[in-house]
Amino acid sequence: VAVDVSPAALDLARRFGAAECVLAGEDGSPEEAAARVRAATGGGGADVSLDALGDPATCAASIDSLRRRGRHVQVGLLPGRTALPMGRVIAHELEIAGSHGMAAHAYPPMLELIAAGVLRPDLLVTRTIGLDDAPDALTRPGTHPGVTMIIPSSSPVG
Repeated sequence: VAVDVSPAALDLARRFGAAECVLAGEDGSPEEAAARVRAATGGGGADVSLDALGDPATCAASIDSLRRRGRHVQVGLLPGRTALPMGRVIAHELEIAGSHGMAAHAYPPMLELIAAGVLRPDLLVTRTIGLDDAPDALTRPGTHPGVTMIIPSSSPVG
């Protein structure tokens, strides 16, 4: 189940195999998005949630969307001291993990999968921009679905 505030990002998620897509923020409530994830999973909730945004509300909603003994992975950095829904974490015996990326020792097997065509990260690149456009793109994250590739010339490629 993919959750996003952007219909274009959800279209991309569908293209890559999301069985269900939830447009978050339709009523302005992260709680509503969590309820829709639980409904999409038959009421039990997701096995794993991942918050890449790093907003306290999206983190809490991700945790709220989990089934009992589910696992939440926080990738996006949360500002300062963020209150988590610890009552739910304890009552549902949830696991919370943080991640800042892939360990270097896992690169060779991943690169082998890419070379074999099993993993296709190139499909995630949806836009290529020149270096001159990078400051604007970096200060407005999330305005374009997929991965933006920055090249060292001043004009976009292809």
